Amino acid sequence: MPYEPPTHSVERSLRATTGAKIVAGVDEVGRGAWAGPVTVCAAVTGLRRPPEGLTDSKLISPKRRDVLAETLESWVTAHALGHASHEEIDELGMTAALRLAAGRALEALPVRPDAVILDGKHNYLGAPWQVRTVIKGDRSCVAVAAASVIAKVRRDKMMAELGIEHADFGFADNAGYPSPVHKAALEERGPTPYHRLTWAYLDALPQWRHLKKARTWADGNVPEIEGQLGFDF
Repeated sequence: MPYEPPTHSVERSLRATTGAKIVAGVDEVGRGAWAGPVTVCAAVTGLRRPPEGLTDSKLISPKRRDVLAETLESWVTAHALGHASHEEIDELGMTAALRLAAGRALEALPVRPDAVILDGKHNYLGAPWQVRTVIKGDRSCVAVAAASVIAKVRRDKMMAELGIEHADFGFADNAGYPSPVHKAALEERGPTPYHRLTWAYLDALPQWRHLKKARTWADGNVPEIEGQLGFDF
């Protein structure tokens, strides 16, 4: 099924209604993984025509995604990545970890955005950033789509590197998300040093349940979210 290519319509709207001159698109990857960091990319694209085939990273084949990410990194006006580690996710909860990673990405940009287009319906970023949330922004907004592709490719490579010493977990293929290979390795070997230990997958592993950490997050976030108990990634 073909998808409409992303546009600059939200960015143009922000420029017209708020006077923003620099608008960054922000997207994350790794929210539903059992292992590894959550990674956020902030991308500034201006209003130029995007590379052909740009859309939500999940709709692009891995081979095409790698090629497109390389193109995008030189095409965007600016981009930066921020990460929140698995330890920070366990300590802070996912909402606060996303805020931390996104803040790191935005602060690392060589130019400070006047406004941010954030993928999804929940503004986890907040002040001091001026935020416009857009559901499925990674399909409809050029800057968010660019951020989604760059974030996905960079985190996938990171997880593949982390998985070299833990080949049975298949991180090069599943990037730390639930999969049959991942679950089988967990059952046999238990969590790696990169696993999130406050998450519900440990409830289904009686022999490793003693490793689960208590949830004491100030933000009250509960981590039973997409991908934790299923096998879709």
